[in-house]
Amino acid sequence: MTDALPTSFLELRSRVTQGQLELSLVPVELRAPGDDEVVIRIEASPINPSDLGLLLGPADMSTLAAMGTPDSPVATATIPAGLMRAMAPRLDESMAVGNEGAGTVVAAGANAQHLIGKLVAAIGGGMYAQYRIVRAADCLPLPAGATAADGASCFVNPLTALSMVEVMRDEGHTALVHTAAASNLGQMLNRICLADGVPLVCIVRSPEQAALLRGQGAQYVVDSSAASFRDDLEAALITTGATIAFDAIGGGKLAGQILGAMEVAANKTAKVYSRYGSSVFKQVYIYGGLDTRPTELNRNFGLSWSLNGWLLTPFLAKIGAARAQGLRERVARELKTTFASHYTQEISLAEALDTTIIAAYNRRATGEKYLINPNKA
Repeated sequence: MTDALPTSFLELRSRVTQGQLELSLVPVELRAPGDDEVVIRIEASPINPSDLGLLLGPADMSTLAAMGTPDSPVATATIPAGLMRAMAPRLDESMAVGNEGAGTVVAAGANAQHLIGKLVAAIGGGMYAQYRIVRAADCLPLPAGATAADGASCFVNPLTALSMVEVMRDEGHTALVHTAAASNLGQMLNRICLADGVPLVCIVRSPEQAALLRGQGAQYVVDSSAASFRDDLEAALITTGATIAFDAIGGGKLAGQILGAMEVAANKTAKVYSRYGSSVFKQVYIYGGLDTRPTELNRNFGLSWSLNGWLLTPFLAKIGAARAQGLRERVARELKTTFASHYTQEISLAEALDTTIIAAYNRRATGEKYLINPNKA
C-alpha cells in the first residue's frame, strides 16, 4: 500500500434496530490488500432498485428525519411493527450498501500490480464507500476513453438485460416481454434485442414512455395506462409469439394479465380445443418489486404456465464462469452504446443521507437514476 493512502475511509451503512432504520457514515480502517486483491478509490456507484431494498428496507419514508451534523449526517425512519419480523436476520447489524461501482485502482497485492492506476468496475457490495478492497478477478478494466460514471452501472443492469435474452434462448422461447420497459435496464434490453434480432414486447406505464421507446426503435410498445391495453398486448403477443416475460413490477394484476394475453395469443393458432387450455407453455419471471402489493392471478390462462422469481446472481452461477465472462466482455465492448446509462444527479455520500434527496431517489421513477460519488467533496 502506498503512503498516500489514508488509514481509514467513510462507508455508508444501513442499520435496522427495533422499529427503526438508521443510515449513517461509518469510518472504516483501510487495510493492505492481499496478494490477489486491489484497493479501488470509488468514484461512481449507482443507486439501483436492488440497492434500495437493503438501503431503506421496509421503512416508512413519510417518517424520514435528519439527525447528526453536516460532517456526520444520520437519517432515520420508522419501520412499522408488522414488518419487523421480516427484518429479524439483520436486526442491529450495520450493513454496507452498494452492489456495484467504478473507480481507480490505487493499490494492489503482489499478483495484481498490473491493475494499479487502471480505471475498473467491480461488483460485490459495499460500494457506497470512499475505498473498496476486492479480488482482482472481480474487476473489469474499462476501455480507453471511459469514465467512472460510464462504468459504474456495467454489471447489474447490463448483465440482467443480457441474461434475460440468454434465459429466453436456453428455455426455448423466441421472443420476450418486459415490463417497466422505459427504465435504464429496459432501454438497454431494447437495444440488445434490436441488435440480436429478438422480438421484444415493451410494456410501459405512460404515453411519454411509449414515445421514448418508439423513438429508440422499439417496434412493439404497449401502454398499460391505455384503455386499449389488453387488446394491444394480445395483438403484440399474437404477432411476436412471445411466451416468456420478465416483470419488474411484481405486485398487482400485471403478471396475470400477461399470462392471460399469452393464452389468448396461443389459442389464435390452436388447431384443437382443449378444456385445459392451450398446451403452449407460458412463463413469467418476477425480478423486481416496483409494486409491493400482492401478486394477483385471474386463472384464465390454462394449466401450462409458470410464475417464478428470478435473480441475476444465481443465473450467472448456473451458466458458469466462462459464459458469464463472455457476457461481461460484451458489456465492456459496448459500454458507451448498448449499455450506456444516464443519471439524474451525481451526489456525495453526505448528500445520499439528505432527506430531500432520499425522497427523490426512493421515488424509483422511470428515467431517474442517481449516482453516488463517494469521493465528491
